[in-house]
Amino acid sequence: MLNLKKNIELIISTQCIFISSLVPFYISIPSNGKFFTIVDLPVNWQIPIILILTILFSDKILLTSHTIYLTLGLFFLPLFFDGGSLGYLLTPNFGFLLGIYPMIVYINKLKSKNKITIFNFILYGIISLLILHLIGIIYLIIQLLIFSRIELILYSIGVYSFAKLPYQILMLFPCTLLLISFKKIKL
Repeated sequence: MLNLKKNIELIISTQCIFISSLVPFYISIPSNGKFFTIVDLPVNWQIPIILILTILFSDKILLTSHTIYLTLGLFFLPLFFDGGSLGYLLTPNFGFLLGIYPMIVYINKLKSKNKITIFNFILYGIISLLILHLIGIIYLIIQLLIFSRIELILYSIGVYSFAKLPYQILMLFPCTLLLISFKKIKL
């Protein structure tokens, strides 16, 4: 059984994962004259927040809180980015939610080595994102093969993985700034 501190960390982690999955990412780009154009990026804050929480808390806490998040989203509330319920298992996005498990374990390896630098965090972050996307792509391919939609494999990989991966890699940089402010990364 977890002690009180671990229970509090578990609640905080679960709340952060839930909230971050609902918050989209926008940037402002200068356009003509004095006006700014707001661009909606095709990602949310869920992956960066999980990376930060993995550095702040133990992987056991994060794995438990992600399991709670998945259970709540599948059986009780529409918590996921595009909804929820058991029907979400049939969407391509669910494979990427499953890919978060090895991502947490891999980032925890960085923390266990006790050499958290900006370069190491970004390197491990990119590798963990590639692992996450690989699992998401495998789930997507299996799903399309089961439903005999082979012609959609390349299109779906492009839409659900390759289109989002560069933005998720870019979001590692704001994560490093947050972790520097928490004094968890050595310069």
